[in-house]
Amino acid sequence: MSIIETDAVLHEAHRDNHTHRDVNGGWLRPAVFGAMDGLVSNLALMTGVAGGAVSQQTIVITGLAGLAAGAFSMAAGEYTSVASQRELVEAELDVERRELRKHPTDEMRELAALYESRGVEPALAQEVARQLSKDPEQALEIHAREELGIDPGDLPSPLVAALSSFGAFALGALLPVLPYLLGATVLWPAVLLALVGLFGCGAVVARVTARTWWFSGLRQLVLGGAAAAITYGLGSLFGVAVG
Repeated sequence: MSIIETDAVLHEAHRDNHTHRDVNGGWLRPAVFGAMDGLVSNLALMTGVAGGAVSQQTIVITGLAGLAAGAFSMAAGEYTSVASQRELVEAELDVERRELRKHPTDEMRELAALYESRGVEPALAQEVARQLSKDPEQALEIHAREELGIDPGDLPSPLVAALSSFGAFALGALLPVLPYLLGATVLWPAVLLALVGLFGCGAVVARVTARTWWFSGLRQLVLGGAAAAITYGLGSLFGVAVG
């Protein structure tokens, strides 16, 4: 009895602890990196303009214009990219679907050979391939995963990708503008809020990496701060040169 109970406890512990992080990032990675992109690009744009000693109104308009332009650009690019990728995948699936319809025996042998190459006994590999090939849609799914490395039932949505990219970028780009919209008249509150946001985004990224939250946050803060400082310096130089 004690052995059975011990095995049960070990099995339960293994089941509870044997989990993995989302290595593909899921929604987290594109959302966080979209927000981070909006933060860095708009912060750098606003500090660059502010370095030229322009009016507060000009800085605000620049920030809002950068938010809108960047968000629409990101959304359009993401939609086109994901739509093109999906169309390519669907075209390859059509090729595989035709092959399964025209040459079912050859495709079944191909699948059996694949299992044999992975160490399955020939007779068993042929039987598995035969049973899996009975359902055309199941056969297509298996061939797509094994040959193309894709899941036909889990193709990305261009619209979801575009909307997610738009929202994440706009949210990130809003942070440097927000202090001005709330009544700030100088640059430093916008920079401070943006740097806090960069640290937060970097810390969240640590959820899908092997880095600690403080390292990821500090790294992004330093990179974003450097971009803002450089563009501010360039804006000052250009302002003097133009003036």
